[in-house]
Amino acid sequence: MQEHWANVYATRPADEVSWFEPTPKMSLAAVDAALDQGASSVVDVGGGASRLVDHLVNRDLTRLVVVDISGRALGIARNRLGDDAGRVEWIEADVTTAADIGQFDVWHDRAVFHFLTDPDDRARYVALCEQTVSPGGVAIVATFAPDGPETCSGLPVIRYDAHKLTAACGEGFELIRSERFVHTTPSGVHQPFVYASFRRLAGYRAPVLVR
Repeated sequence: MQEHWANVYATRPADEVSWFEPTPKMSLAAVDAALDQGASSVVDVGGGASRLVDHLVNRDLTRLVVVDISGRALGIARNRLGDDAGRVEWIEADVTTAADIGQFDVWHDRAVFHFLTDPDDRARYVALCEQTVSPGGVAIVATFAPDGPETCSGLPVIRYDAHKLTAACGEGFELIRSERFVHTTPSGVHQPFVYASFRRLAGYRAPVLVR
């Protein structure tokens, strides 16, 4: 997978990939809603070359981290930010194998989870999310909706509605809001997404994460 995504960013400009957003309005709205409730630290999972970090770097955060499997994608974002890149922590890691990425008030994932077609990968993702999000914190997960694409970047995906996504997130989270959104790709294709925000339950004890 690391080789796949490295090749994607090596052969296509970051502003021409299907998931490119000049301004990630839905993600920003969801993150800002959490910040308005007192959150102060954010990890953008699979953030890659996304421009979400360009906006978050100007928020009053105690910690901002971008995690991605592709070091090349992270490099694109770092170079774009220039001097501001030093205000962000950059972690090259696969969230299905990483043992620890720290603890945060907000976990944001736009379009990583729907690539996890293996049940074990999904279980490891959820376990890391449970370990990472502070009790009472928020996990924001966006995936293709049931009528969205069946593949992306040559890979199969699993499509979700809010109910199916809630079940996949397990007992450690409760759904607090969900919204449908239709993303328009740079080539003009419409892709339906579901954006869901989950509260990390304070009384839930996550299982020990085993890799």
